[in-house]
Amino acid sequence: MTTPTPTAGALAGIKVLDLSRVLAGPWCTQILADLGADVVKVERPGAGDDTRHWGPPFLKDAEGNDTTQASYYTACNRNKRSVTIDMATAEGQELIRQMAQAADILVENFKVGGLKQYGLDYESLHALNPRLIYCSVTGFGQDGPYAERAGYDLMIQAMTGMMSITGRSDGEPGGGPLRVGVALTDLFTGVYASTAILAALNVRDNASNGTGRGQHIDMSLLDVGMAILANQAAGFLATGKAPTRQGNSHPSLAPYQDFPTQDGAMLLAIGNDGQFQRFCAAAGQPQWASDPRFATNTLRVKHRADLIPAMEAVTRTRTTAEWITLLEDKAVPCGPINTIAQAFDDAQVKARGLAVALPRWVGGESAQDGVQQITGVASPLRLSANPPVLRNAPPALGQHTDEVLREMGLDAARIAALRAQGVV
Repeated sequence: MTTPTPTAGALAGIKVLDLSRVLAGPWCTQILADLGADVVKVERPGAGDDTRHWGPPFLKDAEGNDTTQASYYTACNRNKRSVTIDMATAEGQELIRQMAQAADILVENFKVGGLKQYGLDYESLHALNPRLIYCSVTGFGQDGPYAERAGYDLMIQAMTGMMSITGRSDGEPGGGPLRVGVALTDLFTGVYASTAILAALNVRDNASNGTGRGQHIDMSLLDVGMAILANQAAGFLATGKAPTRQGNSHPSLAPYQDFPTQDGAMLLAIGNDGQFQRFCAAAGQPQWASDPRFATNTLRVKHRADLIPAMEAVTRTRTTAEWITLLEDKAVPCGPINTIAQAFDDAQVKARGLAVALPRWVGGESAQDGVQQITGVASPLRLSANPPVLRNAPPALGQHTDEVLREMGLDAARIAALRAQGVV
C-alpha cells in the first residue's frame, strides 16, 4: 500500500457542491475531487448518504472490530468534505443556496423536479449564479414517459438488455440472465457525467471562445446503459438480430474466452490471426493455424464448436502458471482468472500502487469515529504534470460542517444556533 505525496491537482480552485448520494453522482464527484477540486458533500443530519449503512461489510476500528459504518460509502467519497444540512428547513435551503452561489459545479441525483420545492433546482440556482454548471443524474432523464420514475442500476441492466448478454446460455448449467458483478451503469454514468462537466467547464472558461456561463447537464442511467452496449448494440442495429448470452466467449472473436487448465482455468484473449498462429506453435499444434476451418478469425468464429473442444483438451495438459510462462514472451494475451484478493496481491497491481491508505482525520485530530485510516483503490487517471491528488479518506458524517460554515462567514454562535435547531 502506498501513501501519496500531495501535489496541486488539475482542478485546483474549482468548487463542487455535491448533493448526490449512493453511487453514480458520488462516483462523478470523486473523480473531480481526485483531480483537485474542492468537493463539499451535503448529507442528511444523523443519517448521511444511504451507502453509509449498506453493510456488511463494515469498516474496522483501531482494534479491528466492526463499526457501524459500511465500506460501500468509501468506494466513491474520497477527498470530499462532509457537511450535514437539513434541506427540508428554510435555513438549510438558504445555506445551500449560499454554497451554490460560490460553486462552479453542482451535482445532484434527486428525482426529476425533486429540488424545485426547495428552490434548489437548475432555474433557481442559475438565476443566482449564471456561471454554475448544474449536473442532474436520474434514472431516465429529464423528459419522456419514464422521467418521473426512480432508476436503479439493476433495473437499467435488465431494461437495456445488458443482462440478456451476460451469463451462460439458457441450455447450459447455470444458464440465464445475470447482472454484472458491480453496478456498471452507475459507474459509467459517473464517468460520463464527469466528462460532460469538464466539457461544460471548458465552454464556460475557454480563453478564446468561452461563454462565461454554466449550463444544465441531463445525465440518464438509461441513456448510458444503452450507450455502453457498444459493439453488441452496433451488431443489433446492423443486422436486426438481438445477440444472446454466450458465457465468457466473444461474439466476434475466437478463441477469446476462459479455458480449463491442469489446476484451474485461464483466460485467452486472442484478437488476431498472428496471435492465433503463435499460440498454435507454442501449444504444439501448428496444424490448427493452417486448418481451413481456423485460418482466419471469421472462420474460427464460424467453426467455434470444433475449435474450442480441441483447444480445451490441450489447455488441460499444463497448469495456469505454465501457460502464462509459455505465452507471455510470445505476445499471446493470456492470464489468470483471479479473485479480488489475488488481484490485489498481483505484482503489477502492487507496482502501480493501486491500494492507497489515507488518514480519516488530519491535522493532529484523533479518530473520533474510531476509524484511523481507510484503504481504497487509487485513481486510474495518470496525468504527468497534474496527477490525481489523494488528500483525505472518505469523511465521517458531518466531519467538516463547522469548517465549511466558517468559510462561509458564519461565526461560532450562529453555527451553534443552527446545530441546536437541527438545521446542521
